Amino acid sequence: MMRVRATAATAALLLAALTACGSNNTGSASASKTKSPASKSKKVDCTSQTLDQAEWMEHCADEASTDADTGAKSTGLEFGESYTWPDGLKVSVVDAKRFTDFNEDVLESPEPGSTDFRVTLKLENGSKEPAALDDLSLIVEGATNGGEASFTMFENGSQPLEGRLAPGVKTTKNADHVLETKYGKKIVVTVQRNSENFDLDFPEFNGEITG
Repeated sequence: MMRVRATAATAALLLAALTACGSNNTGSASASKTKSPASKSKKVDCTSQTLDQAEWMEHCADEASTDADTGAKSTGLEFGESYTWPDGLKVSVVDAKRFTDFNEDVLESPEPGSTDFRVTLKLENGSKEPAALDDLSLIVEGATNGGEASFTMFENGSQPLEGRLAPGVKTTKNADHVLETKYGKKIVVTVQRNSENFDLDFPEFNGEITG
């Protein structure tokens, strides 16, 4: 009889211990579940240069990936549309306008039988590192019956692709060209980027020289 009582007492103690452990685990799990959403909902400035890598990976990586995906299309783009390279640098061709504001003091003048025009670009650095604008260059081709425009530079209003663009900063640049009139005014502007990544896409923008 004494053995039965001892066994029952032991069982009671064991049950109490298990119940206590279960209660503690449930509390921990509940606390963990409560804490997780708060962490995910934390507001983080992904453009901040003081943000450490762990925080950026947790709160900003998905957003950066989504932004890059939206710019995956690199051909068949129209003027006004944009392309985003994997590192976050975004580019769009705003327009291409006939240039007439020649500076006679430096002997600028229209070239007979050709269309002088200026291509305007909009750039935005969505990466965490400065972007070298010197790495960018344009190829402009006639879209009707061939022909390639020659690069030139007109002084008035010139904003060449040079220097560096800081993270989170937007800017407007331009590049001047000359295309023989026989090739028409419809053009394709290819934005090249110097990089060690040989798989990097060069976006192509379709439009027309206006003015």
